[in-house]
Amino acid sequence: MNSREIVRRAIEFAYPPRLPFYQSGVAGIPDDVCEIREMDRAEAGWFFDTPGMDDWGCRWAITDVKNMGQVIEHPLADWAAFNWYRPPDPRNPYYYERIEDLLRQAGDRYVVVTCHFNLIERLHMLRGFTATMEDFYLAPDHIETLLDMILEFKLKQLLELYTRFGERIDGIFFTDDWGTQQGVFVSGDTFDTFFARRYRMLFKTVHDYGWHVILHSCGKVNDFVPRFIELGVDVLNMQQPRAYGLAEFGEKNKGKVCFLTTVDIQTTLPRGSEEEVREEAELLVRHWSTPAGGFIVFNYGDPRALGIPPQITPIMFDQFYKLKNYWQEQR
Repeated sequence: MNSREIVRRAIEFAYPPRLPFYQSGVAGIPDDVCEIREMDRAEAGWFFDTPGMDDWGCRWAITDVKNMGQVIEHPLADWAAFNWYRPPDPRNPYYYERIEDLLRQAGDRYVVVTCHFNLIERLHMLRGFTATMEDFYLAPDHIETLLDMILEFKLKQLLELYTRFGERIDGIFFTDDWGTQQGVFVSGDTFDTFFARRYRMLFKTVHDYGWHVILHSCGKVNDFVPRFIELGVDVLNMQQPRAYGLAEFGEKNKGKVCFLTTVDIQTTLPRGSEEEVREEAELLVRHWSTPAGGFIVFNYGDPRALGIPPQITPIMFDQFYKLKNYWQEQR
């Protein structure tokens, strides 16, 4: 059974023969997923660790920690600018021109195309975070109009992706951070009013094209997990298991959605204790996966930005690899 089928079976709870691995760079560990980030490149210059302007007119700066940085200038900080503002062209060939070569290199791996900064993230990048939180109450009509514009761009971009590459793609990796360290930062009513139907439309489009929906959302998003699942998320990329309440969270939600996860990137991995890392890896497999699947091992991929000692990531993967047949061994 090839890598693509192993990942698909894990997502669809169809009894994969082992745990699948979403990683690159750790020798001796399966590399089951080909991640393609080319659609996120900005023709204006920005691309993750490259500061500057993105194609939406948001200006980025790198922080004192090496990472993608943050938006420091918001093109719609003044709502008056919306009268002349235009989003980028979702059919711009620039976003797709390098994908063909990467698909040829994917081999028998499961292919994921990333689609960063979706509804809430692009909204507050355009408007500013504080202003966005206020506008849910003070300018809801403006928020609705702006979200419709963002959604239209995303739907047209997905259509272009499907038209060009179709079934050669397996999943779309969306990002929208919804939480702080304490919990989600809007109420359930606000989420349902402004975002639920738009996510449903976005995720249905992905499913209509035959792809899986993978959603990354940082923070303690426990309260929204049932909503994400009901709206059509197939895979949740969760990177802070300790923040959610590792065992309790897993036992409540396993079997309902596939988890793409790692040992906690903010606590366990940076502490650098081999014993803690190995213990947490086993707890995750035990509490978050099922005999039918529902678990993919994930690599955050930037240990320097997190202050993770260089030897710890290979240790984590070594432990997950030792657990790759966990459920088969329990029978």
